[in-house]
Amino acid sequence: MRADFRLARMLHVLSHIHGRTNTTSSEELAVMLNTNPVLVRRMMGGLRAAGYVTSTSGRNGGWVLAVDPDAITVLDVYQALEEPVIFAIGANVDHPGCPQEQAINGALEVAMAQAAGTLLREFGQVRLSAFITSLAT
Repeated sequence: MRADFRLARMLHVLSHIHGRTNTTSSEELAVMLNTNPVLVRRMMGGLRAAGYVTSTSGRNGGWVLAVDPDAITVLDVYQALEEPVIFAIGANVDHPGCPQEQAINGALEVAMAQAAGTLLREFGQVRLSAFITSLAT
């Protein structure tokens, strides 16, 4: 499974578009992220649906941060991206009747659920403003 960079990319985008007086086009963001503008629009769509950004179309269209950076957390962005898979590892289901496989899968699932819970709680504590402040100093 390939790494999923959407969360880091959207936090990067949000920190850059904060405070701009004009909109930032998908094309500008695509250059910054070294990707395609269509992919930018897809990623930003979840943020727009959640109310974190607004967009306008047309010649001077683009994206604007719609909330105070202190009002949005990493968890908010993660959820707006439809909660990308946290871990690329998972349980094995080659032999579902095997007691060893069941024990291993059970232990892995418990450990990964605990780790995911810890990570998501941490995401909920980190605000977008933390990244913007660190850039200003």
